[in-house]
Amino acid sequence: MASQSRGLWEGLRKWYYARAGFNQLGLLRDDTLRMTPVVSEALRRLPEEQYNERAFRIKRAFNLSIRHGVLPKEEWTKYEEDVRYLKPFMDEVEREFKERKEWNTR
Repeated sequence: MASQSRGLWEGLRKWYYARAGFNQLGLLRDDTLRMTPVVSEALRRLPEEQYNERAFRIKRAFNLSIRHGVLPKEEWTKYEEDVRYLKPFMDEVEREFKERKEWNTR
């Protein structure tokens, strides 16, 4: 029973991912995050190559959006290929912000 519900949730996640639309522009999930102090600091810590790849994806998506277009279907970002490249950096920044806040309240 638990494996059936897990499969149902996974199917729902894939469906929602496909309906969100950012994958049709070649973006990854982390490319669509709202800019916050944590995200800004995490982006600052990204290796240069990853930062440049992100900038390319965002510029390409912006260009496609202006032209009201999408990438050919074979170039869409697939659910299985979407990597949370920014998450480890965000987790580290959040820990540091929390530690700094605790240190300042002493």
